[in-house]
Amino acid sequence: MSEDPRAGVLRLAEEQQVEIVHLQFTDILGTMKSVSIPRRELARALARGIMFDGSSIEGFVRIEESDMFLRPDPATYLRYPWQPAAARLLCDIVRPDGSPFAGCPRTALRRAVDAAAAEGFQFAVGAEPEFFLFPRGADGRAQLQTSDQAGYFDLSPADVGERARADIVQQLSEMGVAVEAAHHEVAPGQHEIDLRYLPALEMADLLATFRIVTRAIAERHGLHATFMPKPIYGQNGSGLHVHQSLWRDGENAFWDPNAPDGLSATARQFIAGVMAHARAITLVANPLVNSYKRLKPGYEAPVHIAWSVHNRSPLIRVPEEKGEHTRIELRSPDPSCNPYLLLAATLTAGLDGVRRRLEPPPPVPRDMYHLTREERQELGVEELPRTLGGAVRALRQDELVRSALGEHIARQLVEAKQIEWEIYESQVHGWEIEQYLMSY
Repeated sequence: MSEDPRAGVLRLAEEQQVEIVHLQFTDILGTMKSVSIPRRELARALARGIMFDGSSIEGFVRIEESDMFLRPDPATYLRYPWQPAAARLLCDIVRPDGSPFAGCPRTALRRAVDAAAAEGFQFAVGAEPEFFLFPRGADGRAQLQTSDQAGYFDLSPADVGERARADIVQQLSEMGVAVEAAHHEVAPGQHEIDLRYLPALEMADLLATFRIVTRAIAERHGLHATFMPKPIYGQNGSGLHVHQSLWRDGENAFWDPNAPDGLSATARQFIAGVMAHARAITLVANPLVNSYKRLKPGYEAPVHIAWSVHNRSPLIRVPEEKGEHTRIELRSPDPSCNPYLLLAATLTAGLDGVRRRLEPPPPVPRDMYHLTREERQELGVEELPRTLGGAVRALRQDELVRSALGEHIARQLVEAKQIEWEIYESQVHGWEIEQYLMSY
């Protein structure tokens, strides 16, 4: 008889001499929240959950319905290598009666994965999160000036950022995370760590944990790790390229050896579905005002809703690897997004294309940034929203993506981001002072 997962967690925690367990979850905006319990309370938490005040969490519930429970998922138990006496468990949010909470991002993704499974599909995801490492000043705040002047794939072994990145990879490996590659990115101080594909829920869990690991290890090296999409004007921003494929009966459903490009009808339909809902997905994939400073021509971030084999300028790229590695790469998301909501939205959009047997437009092999407006119009290529306000409007108009998030999450996300956009629009920024104060 196999061991009960909860008993397995209790046994591991005792064997590893864990003293503190962090129960973690994300709010709707993707911010990681945590409550820490001593090991002696772990059995109770696994059996009954831990009550907390949901009205204090962004976008959860009103004060008159505030009692919520954290239900730890035993499958997510991990010990932190740099903190041997500490471990973490990711949690689902449930109501006092045990029913799933509609505002839980993890539940939203689980619902999308279950819908795919009902049609015989499993959703596999690989990810390439990018981030910046900045030195800290005497006050502990990040300094944008970095001694690192390296570029794409450069090696600067004497640089503290290289040592920090190597340490991050080492800590992830000790946690059992499969890192495929790690390298310096294009901008000074910018790095990328590529994560091998996993089932969608496991990848979202990993991406949520990845931020914690990266920030904690960077701090040990006197650095600040930021997942802000565009911290430096004139330099590339940070993306979160997401590789996606559907599997059925242990085989990659995106691969067709008899098709000219190796892409099955299912893959093409999935691409068409994502493209059809790309504008609404943008609010989930790019949730900050700053996200739209990255989505500009000339900085290797997609602006146009198109797809291509090999070409990296459109929204969706099909990498050259085929067979069981056949996949699509969505290039618009940035690492500030909530990974649970991002994957729920893209999976639901892709499956919509499969269900309706949509056909994508022809692939665009040319560099999208060098096409004229007239050429793009002839090809029928639309643009992603240019601002956070535009992305809010797009999500409001897309019922399918809203359904993927659930009405509670969609409503709260739209309201929060509309407020953020209105505050930004009403501010007087430094650029305006420099540009206008002495001239008018």
